[in-house]
Amino acid sequence: MDQLARGLIVEDEQAVSDNIKELLAKTLTCDQAFDGEDGEFKATQGIYDLIILDWMLPMESGLDVLKAIRAQHLDVPVLFLTAKDGLDDKIRGFNLGADDYLTKPFHREELLLRVRALLKRSGHLANENILTMDDITINLQNHAVTVRDETIQLNGKEFDLLVYFMQNQGTIITKDQIFDRLWGFDSETSITVVEVYVSNLRKKLKPTGADQYIKTLRNAGYLINAES
Repeated sequence: MDQLARGLIVEDEQAVSDNIKELLAKTLTCDQAFDGEDGEFKATQGIYDLIILDWMLPMESGLDVLKAIRAQHLDVPVLFLTAKDGLDDKIRGFNLGADDYLTKPFHREELLLRVRALLKRSGHLANENILTMDDITINLQNHAVTVRDETIQLNGKEFDLLVYFMQNQGTIITKDQIFDRLWGFDSETSITVVEVYVSNLRKKLKPTGADQYIKTLRNAGYLINAES
């Protein structure tokens, strides 16, 4: 499931959150937060492709979480879920940077359609199961990686790492973001594992010359693009 887009559900009612996570299981791999404080911490790590955010939360409100997300200049799509259906509230949410708005109670099918629309708009909906960059092609369905029709054998996290890079072409990705995205916040693994897997990935791409696309930026992280 790691090849799916990564989402965050910030919703204090666990039953609602669990239902959303189950509903989106074939579209998003979702993390969960059950209060605004934890939601803000996770949402501002810069590792998510979509955030579903409840308005009324313990600790701090969904609006506060949204403000924190946009203060970090993160352009991740945010879908607000709320019982507030007044026009003024909707305008307030949109003015703070919300991308869409769904009033509780909502139809499951409508939530799924709105999520897929946001992912498609941001380029993170793997509806064709193919990612490409120059002469690199990834088939997300069968985990096949080819460079100029030459098959590259990648294992586990190597594959996930290349997918993450290619989903964020031209964007600087920090080691912390890679670690949190691929290993998770609660992993006891050392962050140095990121350097190990980047090195392994480069070695496997090197015979094709595609390793040159992955650039290390000192004290910043990594950048992948098709320019050598």
